[in-house]
Amino acid sequence: MLLLGIETSCDETAAAVTEDGRRVLSDVVASQAELHNAYGGVVPEIASRRHIECIGAVVKEALGRAGVSCADLDGIAVTYAPGLIGALLVGVNYAKGLSLALSAPLIPVHHIRGHIAANYIAFPSLKPPFVCLVVSGGHSHIVLVKGYCEFEVLGKTRDDAAGEAFDKVGRVLGLPYPGGVHIDRLSRRGDPQAIAFPRVHFDDAPFDFSFSGVKTAVINYLHTLSQRGETPDTADVAASFSQAVCDVLVEKLIAAALARGVKKAALAGGVAANSMLRERLTDACAQNGIDLFVPPVSLCGDNAAMIACQGYYEAQKGHFADLSLNGYAVKDLEENPPSC
Repeated sequence: MLLLGIETSCDETAAAVTEDGRRVLSDVVASQAELHNAYGGVVPEIASRRHIECIGAVVKEALGRAGVSCADLDGIAVTYAPGLIGALLVGVNYAKGLSLALSAPLIPVHHIRGHIAANYIAFPSLKPPFVCLVVSGGHSHIVLVKGYCEFEVLGKTRDDAAGEAFDKVGRVLGLPYPGGVHIDRLSRRGDPQAIAFPRVHFDDAPFDFSFSGVKTAVINYLHTLSQRGETPDTADVAASFSQAVCDVLVEKLIAAALARGVKKAALAGGVAANSMLRERLTDACAQNGIDLFVPPVSLCGDNAAMIACQGYYEAQKGHFADLSLNGYAVKDLEENPPSC
């Protein structure tokens, strides 16, 4: 089955062609990071307009690299939720137009399901069940993947996502957007034990996260030094902050896997590219007898190959949509997409 995947949930305009879910024939991403850097974060209106400008060329390039024509496609998989609503609607409406013109099935894909599916591309042998830590700019979830289209959210953030906290701390440290990658580089030169930033736990929901507190603690620490006329060691701040976030992410994923008796764990999302998180999680899984699957950095950020991959499994379950498909800023991961 040849599928075209389309992803426009935030600030990446992406298109890809896959065969039978796991074989990637092309994967094209047009990043807007440089455009939004001037504002220190994503501006939704600007993102939507840039998607409109880019999507036609990106799809054309994806088809060209794959060596296929529109007529060869067996379906169109598109991110319909969650994300920036204006950005989502660009991809959804483009996919609906293609679906109508080609009389090809339209397959709606949840963005987080797509991130999880990136592991299927990287690891052809991986099959459910497993637990997955999904960490990105907008999401921090621990998910029990019971089947390719069956999910149970074991824990999620109650406020800021991990990636959002990285970006905001990066901004107060004067680093370019997106802050996560720059904090990662800076933290390698710092002492992760230098500053005691908080780790948050909840008695009533042991696998839930909260990162607004540690973000605020960093801001207050920097403000206090500024009031004293002192200059912070930004490498130590970056390393200590990263350690605090990674401690919580790793601890809770391992606890969730052990609590459910699952011996396979995966990592997904943009923050999955963080070197400290990858190292810490690798060590923790090895110590607890858990097989860990970590996709390459190229599959951690938003891309359309993961959407086409998950689209294949959604199609196997008959999860298709008609031209009434809408985009949703918020959508429950466990809820199957609208089917017609």
